[in-house]
Amino acid sequence: MKRILIRSGKSPLRVASPAEFIHQDLIGTNTGNLLFSDSAHKMLTTPNTEVTSNGIRTNHSAERAAEINEQYDVFVVPLANAFRPQFQGALDRLSTLIEQLTIPVVVFGVGAQATDDYATDMLKPMEASVKRFTRAVLDRSASIGVRGELTARYLRDHGVPDDNIDIMGCPSMFLYGDTFPAIRETQITADSRIAINMSPNARPVGPISAIADHGRAHYPNFTYYAQNTVDAELLLWGDTTPESGATDPFPKRLTHDLLRENKVRMPLDPATWIDELRGYDFAYGTRIHGNIAALLAGTPAVVLTHDSRTLELCRYFDIPHRQLSTLSADTDPRDLYEAADWSAMISGHGERFERITAFLTRNGLENTYQHGDGGAAYDAQVAALDLPPSMQVWDGTEDGQNRYRMARLRERITVSETKLTAATKKNDALKTKLTATEKQLDTALKQLEATRKQLAAIERRLSGVEKRLLVRLGPALRRRTRKVTRLDNAKS
Repeated sequence: MKRILIRSGKSPLRVASPAEFIHQDLIGTNTGNLLFSDSAHKMLTTPNTEVTSNGIRTNHSAERAAEINEQYDVFVVPLANAFRPQFQGALDRLSTLIEQLTIPVVVFGVGAQATDDYATDMLKPMEASVKRFTRAVLDRSASIGVRGELTARYLRDHGVPDDNIDIMGCPSMFLYGDTFPAIRETQITADSRIAINMSPNARPVGPISAIADHGRAHYPNFTYYAQNTVDAELLLWGDTTPESGATDPFPKRLTHDLLRENKVRMPLDPATWIDELRGYDFAYGTRIHGNIAALLAGTPAVVLTHDSRTLELCRYFDIPHRQLSTLSADTDPRDLYEAADWSAMISGHGERFERITAFLTRNGLENTYQHGDGGAAYDAQVAALDLPPSMQVWDGTEDGQNRYRMARLRERITVSETKLTAATKKNDALKTKLTATEKQLDTALKQLEATRKQLAAIERRLSGVEKRLLVRLGPALRRRTRKVTRLDNAKS
């Protein structure tokens, strides 16, 4: 039995409450992370393997590295846009852990995040970290699996041999192995159910907030599927913006129309996320995994690309997409649907599946589709779970999370009180030190004044001495001067 340790926020077979998702950050700040890690978990589950989640946070201590070396046969690391400045610290910690491992380490799905014109200048400050990471991985595996051609080129430019790079996209697209669900044909009308997904960092690129406003105004059955931990916290806790009147064009305050009308959902588990999206007629937006979740449900979806990480995957998988920077505020879902074509995505899926399985084989890993039951047992286990539905806006009534809310508030109050007590003690110590300093300063000022008086007295004495000397020496000096003058005249 091969024991596989996989980097993921949680096992897909673990049922967690919304409060646990938030408190333990089981999604690694973005629920899209679970979509590709769950797919990888399923793919690697065979009769000859045992897959265990390592969690999303990296414990890079020597003790943890020793445990992994002793208890597991391979460490699998599914990643997304890991080559980005914001992830540099996490990448370095991951490198530190990998450098201590003596077992194989297999990384796939990693990508470089750049602008949608593929300019990687912003990644220059982390070149050393990327080189260190790839060196550590390739010392323990045959190749590294990347999202697309941009990342492959980026690694080649930084010295990684082409033979050590396999382009294999993202594991999320292979949740069902070598088959892909047929995309439903539909007709977009005013009554259609429309799902949108949005990235806050897409706002500088194009009018995503205005596009969402247009969709909400023209399609009553319109829902925003959020993905970040901050969104989950807003849905669970709420805020005071209805009372304060504070607003934001992006749906991150309760005063936003989408939240005010309870048209926001936050998926927690990929299984329920995909199942919910089966009930929609069309999905669109800037989130790559939000749209992949819809496609896996057979729901037509179009990605509005705003950076290289979304564009790279769309190009590799032939996912219909439009660049956000080219779109207007009145972009309509109907127009996006009618211009899209999913045939290349479907027809090329088999070949792309062969690439990812070849990558796994090259790195000594079996997959359930070629070496198991095709994921049937895994799917049955997931189907039997009582997974929570997507979160929605809390209406203030008991929803099973009030105990957590009260406990968390009490903890925060306790922490605040502890911090306040510590700050008060520190303030008292500073006051004591300030008082002592003021006394020292007062003493120094008094000493300075006394010194000034002494100097003044010395100056007066010196001045008196100088005057007396002039009185005594003056006549003699004048006589000397007259004598020298006569001698000079005589010589003349």
